[in-house]
Amino acid sequence: MDSPNADAIDRVADLVSGLGIAARPLRETLSALVSGPITLDDLVRRHAVPRRLVERLLEALGGDLRTTARGYTVRDGSRYRERFGLDGLTVTALPGPADPPPDDEVARRLAAVIAAAPAAVAALDHVPATPVTALRRALWLNSTFDLDGATLVCVGDHDLTSIAVGLVNPRVNVVVADLDETLLRFVDEQAAELGLPIRTAYADFRFGLPSAVRETGDLVFTDPPYTPEGVRLFLARGLESLRDRTNGRLVMAYGYGRHQPALGLKVQRELVDLALATEAILPHFNRYTGAQAVGSASDLYVCQPTTATWPALARSAQQPVNIYTHGSQSLEGARPAADDVLTALLAAAAGPEALPVGALVAPRRPSGDGSPVGVALSDVFAGRAAAAIPNARSAAVAVHLVGDPGGWLLRTLLALDARRLAAAVQNNHPAVTSQAGQQDLQRLVGPKWRLRFRRSTPDSKHAIVEAAEVPAADLPPDAVARRFLLDHAHRRLSSAWRDALIKASRRAGGEPLTKNEARRLVDESGVPPSVLDAPLIELPVHRIAAIIDRN
Repeated sequence: MDSPNADAIDRVADLVSGLGIAARPLRETLSALVSGPITLDDLVRRHAVPRRLVERLLEALGGDLRTTARGYTVRDGSRYRERFGLDGLTVTALPGPADPPPDDEVARRLAAVIAAAPAAVAALDHVPATPVTALRRALWLNSTFDLDGATLVCVGDHDLTSIAVGLVNPRVNVVVADLDETLLRFVDEQAAELGLPIRTAYADFRFGLPSAVRETGDLVFTDPPYTPEGVRLFLARGLESLRDRTNGRLVMAYGYGRHQPALGLKVQRELVDLALATEAILPHFNRYTGAQAVGSASDLYVCQPTTATWPALARSAQQPVNIYTHGSQSLEGARPAADDVLTALLAAAAGPEALPVGALVAPRRPSGDGSPVGVALSDVFAGRAAAAIPNARSAAVAVHLVGDPGGWLLRTLLALDARRLAAAVQNNHPAVTSQAGQQDLQRLVGPKWRLRFRRSTPDSKHAIVEAAEVPAADLPPDAVARRFLLDHAHRRLSSAWRDALIKASRRAGGEPLTKNEARRLVDESGVPPSVLDAPLIELPVHRIAAIIDRN
């Protein structure tokens, strides 16, 4: 039977674990009790912990709690120090927001990583935070929340907050969701080089959150586009990524010009509409290289979900496609599809065989009755489009992708199955504008689609990519596995890859692989489990290419 002392430690452990990442103040309270006699009033006042929670801690300590004339203390405090990591509760002093980076190993490594980072993308509202800001964020998060073993979700990460947190505390699991493919590749490379537990997922938040990111996080960090629509959308996706709805927190960087309080109020109302309690606002916490309209600074908001948050999230309206402040995807840049572009797109989809066009796919579901059926791009990416497209295998699909930041075209080709497909994109699309880009896309999807790139069609601002289905029966044996993966991009990669290997072995002749043999080959591939657990369509493009190239 457990001794009373063991029972007390287990009761305290249950109390601490029930608070999730918000347990740090209670652990600090416990540390004060272990360090020597202290009164109940001082415990409450010094650590800002509600009296009832302190009383619950004292009750849990039971026989291990000793009462003296000077207050309470804990018997055999060394066991509590070890069990609850109390010696690790020291708070690292934050450098000032405008100070030079500290002269230590973490700061030097972080500065080197940030210096090598991909260039900011103005169309995605990228304004780089200074290296000191990234370090301040990491130090503050680590000293405010209990992050050991917890998962931090970065909803967008152009400032490389993920790397900063990993360097400060490598025991934090980090998930980075972003649509910038170059950034995702860079984060993966740096995480591998530094040995940090960071995984990445491609995500355009306007079309939902990847399944591999939903309900995974204990803490969310985001520095969203500074439009009300952008803040609402990034916070909503952050809420969807939380697994701990009681103790989870959302930390957001947001700034506005002090001469524009109405704009600040409009954004802050988005917090209220999501029923988020603002737990703290740290003024001018973040500094940037640029963003002079807001003083090259932003505040740090700490938001706590309430019981009303989740119904409010479920009721939230469909988010607009345009959430940025610059470029073709800005709020002011929203334009309806031009008639000549639609006409050329539908003709290209029908092709020389004059196939019936079964669906028109667009970022927002096209309105109106008749043919073709309107399908939202979000349904395509989520794998819900097949039921909405009649006779897709014998028909054509037209896809309006003007405004694609770079990742929509490939994922549309992965997600859709049709006899023929045509996609309208901007003429400077990275997969269209150069021969190398065209070759890379054709190499990736070659076992499924034969592509034709028609630049400057129907005008100098647009291009059309035509895709004709490659008959599966015509594939050589060495392309069968790749085709299977491309056709099953919404399945969990580990199971899709296993079945792809089995099908390829049957096509090659001889003794086919068993499920166990194929599963073992996948497990021994060296691909990280976090990648195998995700669908192919949710992986960054460099991960997709690596998987396809292995088959």
